[in-house]
Order: sequence, then C-alpha cells, then structure tokens
Amino acid sequence: MPDRFVRVALVAVLILLALFVAQPYLTALLFSAETPRAVTARGDLAPAETSTVALFERASPSVVHVFAQGAARGQALMSLDDEEEQQGQGGNAQTGTGFVWDAAGHIVTNNHVVQAAAQSGGTIAVRLSSGEVVPARLVGTSPAYDLAVLQLGRVSRMPPPLAIGTSADLKVGQSTFAIGNPFGLDHTLTTGVISALQRRLPTGEGRELSGVIQTDAAINPGNSGGPLLDSAGRLIGVNTAIFSPSGASAGIGFAVPVDVVNRVVPDLIRIGRVRNPGIGIIAGQEATAARLGIDGVVVLRVLRGSPAASAGLRGVDPTSGTVGDIIVGVGQKPVHRLADLTAALEAAGVGQSVDLTVERDGRTRSVRVTTADVAENRQ
Repeated sequence: MPDRFVRVALVAVLILLALFVAQPYLTALLFSAETPRAVTARGDLAPAETSTVALFERASPSVVHVFAQGAARGQALMSLDDEEEQQGQGGNAQTGTGFVWDAAGHIVTNNHVVQAAAQSGGTIAVRLSSGEVVPARLVGTSPAYDLAVLQLGRVSRMPPPLAIGTSADLKVGQSTFAIGNPFGLDHTLTTGVISALQRRLPTGEGRELSGVIQTDAAINPGNSGGPLLDSAGRLIGVNTAIFSPSGASAGIGFAVPVDVVNRVVPDLIRIGRVRNPGIGIIAGQEATAARLGIDGVVVLRVLRGSPAASAGLRGVDPTSGTVGDIIVGVGQKPVHRLADLTAALEAAGVGQSVDLTVERDGRTRSVRVTTADVAENRQ
C-alpha cells in the first residue's frame, strides 16, 4: 500500500512538472492572437480633448513653415540636417514658423528668422499646411519688436487668417496653445498656461520690449514666429524666445503680446517699417542713474527740432556734467526706467499729446509733449 501511494505521488509530481515546463508553450499555442484584435470602443472624447482637437483643426491651416536662406549659399531650401550642420558652423540659414495675417497673403514671423536673408538679399520660402512651397517677399521688419512681415507669392489656395484676440485682459493661469515647427517638425501642438505677464525682453536696436507674455507651453528652436493661442483659438502672442541653458525648452517661453503685434504689423504692411512714437531724447544709462541714486530716466541729450526741444526739456550740461531733466512719470504712470517711458509713449501713439512729470533742480513740474515718429529723422 505505501509503495502504491508513493508511485501515484511520483506520477502526479511528474505530471505537474511537465505541465509547468510546457505551460508557456501551451499558452502560446492556445491564446496567441494571430488575427487582428477587435477594437474596444472608447466612448466620447473628454470635453477638454474635444476643444483642443477643434482648436488645432481650426488654427493649424493658418500656420506655415518659414525657410530663410542668406545669399552666401546658392540654394533657396536645405534639408533639416544641412541646416543644422550649417547653423552649428555659424551659417546663414534659418527656419521658423509664421502665420497668415490677412486674406492678401501677408505672413507674420520673427525678425530673427528672416534677418540673414534680409541683410544679404537672400531667398525666403514658405511651406503651407497643404505641403505647397511658395516663394515669399519681405515686406518689412522691426528688430525692436522682433517682428517681420512676408508676402506670399501665387498660391493655389490661400489659407485663412488667424483669429485675433487681445493681450490686455490676459490672466496668469489661462490655458495657452502653441503651434509651430520645432526642430523642423511641422505643425506641432504644445499646451500650457500663462506663467507670468509684463515680462521684459531685450530685442534688437538695444531696446527692451515690455509687457511680454511668459508661458510654459513647450517652445523650441523652430517655434520662433509661431502663434500663441488662447482657449478660443485666438492669437494672443507671437512666440519669440526661450530661456534655456541647453537650448531646448525648459518650460520658460516668451511671446510678443498681440496688442503690440496688432499695432506694429499694419505699419510694416503699409510703409515697411514701424513708426516709433518718441519725444526726441537720448537717455542716460540706467546703471549710471542707479549709481547716482536717480529713480527715473535721465535726459542725456535733446535732439534738435524734436518735441522735447520744443517743450524746453534740458539734457546734461556738457561742460559741467550737471544733470538737467529727469522724467519720472507719463500721465498717471510712474517712470523708473527707459522701458517704462517707451511703453507709455508706444501706448499713446504718434502725434498724441502726453503729460510728462519732470524733475529739475529738485523741483517737479508737468510738461506737455506731442509725440512724433522719431525714426523718421534722428539727429
């Protein structure tokens, strides 16, 4: 009896061992999906997904890929690999993003995207969302705002212009959507929020642009000139720069506010440049003013025939070095630095009267000045 039990137990163990060894093979034999699997119904998209999909489908046809090539290279377009290689060697090719501004085929992008081509008489081309490549003509540039306007050549079908929003009522925390061509990858959508408002950003011509939008939507090389949209799909800014030690997105991107764009672009289309409202002064360096304990804009020199000269503003005495006028306010807004003054004058526009609060010899007075286009006649 015990011997029989032992034999049965051994047989059972051998059977279990055989099943254990054969289990993977039996599973593969019995359960392998050798035909396409049935699709599991997922139901409706979430409301947030639906709105994002609709936003991209509505806005993406208006976003284009801009290729700018300096005259040094004898070709208009290059592959992405060639472009990256040349840029790494200090080449004069650049790609970026742009978007359709109006039904006439004007494209808005960043000045730094087309700068090399503009300076050397090179070529500019635009690839539409349909894949069609169209030559483009440079209409105007504004290094001070890092904006440029192109004019499309003949196209088979003009893409629709983007809807325009406003940057005056933006709030930190609002959703943002960036569409662009990072690293040459066409029509990439990234999302985020407005991280901060009223940032300052250095631009061309030694100027500083105020009121810049900061967003954490991923912005990488190639996104430059692309649109930053709100949740309604309206343009609220033009992506222009990132802050990143590595050169890739670190979650800190900057966009020129649309209210500035909506003021600058019509001038670029109409006259090819931007009318710069000013009063005709040369301001002293901010670092020097800070060392002297001065809070405001020091008038270093007044240009001849300027509105400032007509209003009797006085610069630094060239003989004694005595400080003349210090501008400390425009209207009801305080002025601490030159960017405050230029922002207030830009908001007023050309040919408008503004009230300056000026300090001279320890006394404060109000001076009314009419702004002029200081870019027309600098002396």
